[in-house]
Amino acid sequence: MTQVPDHKFPRMRTVGYDGLLVSFGDTMEESSNRAALAFRDLIDSENWEGVLETSATLASAYIRFDTKRLSHADLDSRVRGALGHQDWYSAPMPMGRRFWRVPTVYGGELAPQLGDAANAAGLSVEEAIRRLSETRVRVLTIGFAPGQPYLGPLGPEFNIPRLQDLTPMVPEGALVLAISQFVLFSGPTPTGWRHVGQTAFRCFRPEAEHSFALRPGDEMQFVPISRDALEDIRANNADGTGGATCQEIKQ
Repeated sequence: MTQVPDHKFPRMRTVGYDGLLVSFGDTMEESSNRAALAFRDLIDSENWEGVLETSATLASAYIRFDTKRLSHADLDSRVRGALGHQDWYSAPMPMGRRFWRVPTVYGGELAPQLGDAANAAGLSVEEAIRRLSETRVRVLTIGFAPGQPYLGPLGPEFNIPRLQDLTPMVPEGALVLAISQFVLFSGPTPTGWRHVGQTAFRCFRPEAEHSFALRPGDEMQFVPISRDALEDIRANNADGTGGATCQEIKQ
């Protein structure tokens, strides 16, 4: 029997005429995101006939299928059977994940909203930098823009609201914060999240064999450096990694 933290979940819903959404919660929690990533990985590994595409969001897994090869009833039955295999909320994470340590300038002219974020969290700027830079966050999902990760969870002190007014534009590589999550922007964009750090990491690399640098389930840590160090990295950033190191995560 699947163990769930809420009797309403997991919950299955049809999406359009060829989609099924399996939700493990109605909010992002570590356990619901873990379940979504692990369940999506199972569906991919099973290679079911008729399944065309899968993806994982903050707390759900999506399956798109060919209705001529796989009926709604058959997919529903298979998914219900798979959900009963184990407690997905404590399931092992997918294999092949990586840990990235990304050089980051916190605050100053490059990330001018760090002070505001620290104040909203009830911290000094120095303490906010220490906590943010020591936290190892998970790529919870990829979305909004090509290759762009939502990262978390951060500590509860960083469960701060979005800004009421949009910042007109932040650059590629901007690290922004709200609701106990980071977003690392894959391109210049307006945002209502607070710009707290700046990197030279390129999440979207259309010229590369694998254009999305990150995968859901990867982990990241944003390591403090000086502005001069970041400028040196930018001058030698042909591969787009922004000086980041990467290593495989052992299960």
